[in-house]
Amino acid sequence: MELYDIYQKKIAACDDEIEKQLSQFESRSDLTAEELTKLPIKKNKNEPSFNLTNHLITVTGVNLTAIPGVGAFSALKIISEIGLDMTRWKSGKQFASWLGLCPGNKVSGGKRLAGKTKRTANYAASVLRMAASTLHRSDSALGAFLRRMKFRLGAPKAITATAHKLALIIYNMLKGGVEYIESGQDYYEKQHRDRLIKSLKKKAETLGLGIFELSSGSMT
Repeated sequence: MELYDIYQKKIAACDDEIEKQLSQFESRSDLTAEELTKLPIKKNKNEPSFNLTNHLITVTGVNLTAIPGVGAFSALKIISEIGLDMTRWKSGKQFASWLGLCPGNKVSGGKRLAGKTKRTANYAASVLRMAASTLHRSDSALGAFLRRMKFRLGAPKAITATAHKLALIIYNMLKGGVEYIESGQDYYEKQHRDRLIKSLKKKAETLGLGIFELSSGSMT
C-alpha cells in the first residue's frame, strides 16, 4: 500500500507537469473557457487527472477527440510526435507516407512487386493503428470502413488502411483548422453503394448492356 501511494503521487506529479507544459502553448482556439467546459469529454481511466481535452483544443485549435477511436491521451501522444506545424508535409498523402501508413510501391518492369507498408519506428503510427483497432464495433463511417476492409483484406491490412484514413483526417484538421464531422455508418454505406452502382454501370456500358435501378433499391 505504501508503494501504491508513492506511485500515485509520482503519477500526479507527472500530470501536474504535463498540464504545466500544455498551459505554456499559445491558444489557437476561438472557444471561450465557458464553451470549452460544455464540450463532451471522452475520458479513459489511464488519462491524466486534469481536463486534457480542453488543453488539446486550446493548443491545436480543433477537437481531435471528436474523431472516432481517438481519445484525449491518444491525441496527446500523436501531437507530441508530429508537432503542430503541418506545413512540413506538402499533402496528407506525404504525411501518411512519413508515418509509414502507405502501401509499398516497389515496381520492376512495369509490374508492382509488393504492397507492404514500410517499417517505421514512428510512435504516432502505432497510436493510430491502436485507435483504428478499437473501431470494429463502432457505428461510425470509419467503423464501417474498417469492417469492409477487414472482409476484403484481413484484419492487419484493414487496421493499417483505417489508420491511414485517421492520419489524413488529423492532417486536414490541423492544417486547415477544420472540425471533424461524423457522417455515420448509414451515410458511408450509401456512398459505397452508389460507387458500386456507378462502377457496374460503366462496366455494363462497355458490354453494350444497361443497368436499371428499381424503386425497391435493387438492380436489374
